[in-house]
Amino acid sequence: MHNTLMEALQMKVKEQAKSLVAIEMPITGTVKQPMGFLHGGATVALAETAASIGGMEHVDTSSQAIVGIEINCNHLKAKKDGVITAKATPLHIGKRTMVWNIQVEDEEGDLIAISRCTLGVINK
Repeated sequence: MHNTLMEALQMKVKEQAKSLVAIEMPITGTVKQPMGFLHGGATVALAETAASIGGMEHVDTSSQAIVGIEINCNHLKAKKDGVITAKATPLHIGKRTMVWNIQVEDEEGDLIAISRCTLGVINK
């Protein structure tokens, strides 16, 4: 994932399968807002990345690509340091769209955010 947002935000895939994708991201200065807390946008980027990688498990990547259509996120707990993990599971896998549920947890297993992402399947 060289020269991608994943690299810039130090995201690391921990598990990748059709039914679950888990990606970790450390809370560094790069992903904090000016008040020193984890930036909500970084959390959303992590959530969409997990869903998108999961979506790629369901398509022929030689001829199809995954694109984000919509994402929502409820931020439930503030964090200043540590590591968060997005765990994405599919709710709907269709020919042209997918819907993924993403739970973002910290290293203690506390729920930091919940998200739902709709993906589009396009031809390359």
